[in-house]
Amino acid sequence: MTDELTPETPESDEQPIKQRKNGLYPGVSDELAENMKSGWADTELRDLQPIEQAPQAARRRAALSARFPGERLVIPAGNLKTRSNDTEYSFRASTEYVYLTGDQTDDSVLVLEPAKDGAGAKDGAGEGHTATIYRLPRSNRENGEFWLNGMGELWVGRRHSLTESEALLGVPCKDVRELADALKEATGPVRVVRGHDAGIEAALTDKVTAERDEELRVYLSEARAVKDEFEIGELQKAVDSTVRGFEDVVKVLDKAEATSERYIEGTFFLRARVEGNDVGYGSICAAGPHATTLHWVRNDGQVRSGDLLLLDAGVETTTLYTADVTRTLPINGRYTDFQRKIYDAVYEAQEAGIAAVKPGAAFRDFHDASQRVLATKLVEWGLIEGPVERVLELGLQRRWTLHGTGHMLGLDVHDCAAARTEAYVNGTLEPGMVLTVEPGLYFQADDLTVPEEYRGIGVRIEDDILVTDDGNRNLSAALPRRADEVEAWMAGLLKK
Repeated sequence: MTDELTPETPESDEQPIKQRKNGLYPGVSDELAENMKSGWADTELRDLQPIEQAPQAARRRAALSARFPGERLVIPAGNLKTRSNDTEYSFRASTEYVYLTGDQTDDSVLVLEPAKDGAGAKDGAGEGHTATIYRLPRSNRENGEFWLNGMGELWVGRRHSLTESEALLGVPCKDVRELADALKEATGPVRVVRGHDAGIEAALTDKVTAERDEELRVYLSEARAVKDEFEIGELQKAVDSTVRGFEDVVKVLDKAEATSERYIEGTFFLRARVEGNDVGYGSICAAGPHATTLHWVRNDGQVRSGDLLLLDAGVETTTLYTADVTRTLPINGRYTDFQRKIYDAVYEAQEAGIAAVKPGAAFRDFHDASQRVLATKLVEWGLIEGPVERVLELGLQRRWTLHGTGHMLGLDVHDCAAARTEAYVNGTLEPGMVLTVEPGLYFQADDLTVPEEYRGIGVRIEDDILVTDDGNRNLSAALPRRADEVEAWMAGLLKK
């Protein structure tokens, strides 16, 4: 990585460079500064078409406007976060901002301001509000921001002009550097989505309350529960890429055996970066006893023939919708009889769970159906004393089933997480919802309550399920689930 010419930021947009030298910018002569101001081609992009999700984002803003009439609503994208010293993590815009704009630009902020006389209708915010996106414009070439500021375009790349952004997003755009002062002067009720932009929150300190802001966050979380056609299409893209990523992993299991779980992680990550934006969450590449750790993301263990590999991974699309799929694979391509016994029990539990996913069903139904199957198996195997109804009433199976059987999926891997309990966990399934069904059995390596042959075995099977008008559709059905199908699928890939 190259070092910047200077670590300093210009003190203002207007201040000329030659007044700021004085040791701040060593080696920058007046002649060089003057030379850097001119000789640049016009690169303004014209005839841009709106992004694909612009109409959907406009409808979402209209619904938001109707929910909070007469209130100023502030939804930040967030800022870059420091990884170490002067390097930053890759930026990922806040889910709320992406949902309402389709944009992913750091430091941007969507503001819905109460409109007068229905003026907001033309801005895609509904008749009750005027929508504006505040964001950084192109770097200034006159004052040296372009090349002397570490966040100038010479260093980090070209960004869209405000005019270009308006064409792409279908929303008026202004300079975000003006926003904090404008918010300080704002009157009337205000709500902000917290946790993404400390500067914007500081400008609103005396105007907002945690309770009112939480109502905004909860509304936006619940609004995402039912996906529109664009979102379903993006989730299917994410799943399709994820299936190809799983195929990639199977093809290199011999190389993983020679290295570590990180070879698996890197292989899947390559597919995610080539076909999408990133992985939607830290990939779990858990071989052998690591499969019993629910969120094993260290991925530094050995990969051994004869063990199982629990691979829980998902590609995140360029629009930030993520898949979430798990398969538990025999590293050498064949399950042992004992591994198959446990795998088949989890498969049967997942089948029962998927069958319970349908419109009008309680959200908890698929979890309950899966847990009943697993509890029954644990009783049959003599690992726990029945009857099954007693086991379920006391939750005794949870020593080995551990977690809930699924969650909503969308822009976040655990989507709608801020939704009220009555609207989510105690709610009812509707067409357009997308959720995971992912039962598992996990026998810890040091669990002395089970026979030795169980210890260190973890199995989870997870698919992404769309609730339809007449039942459900498995978005990840292209990836085999039944044990014999998994073995045949792996055999075909290992030959290539």
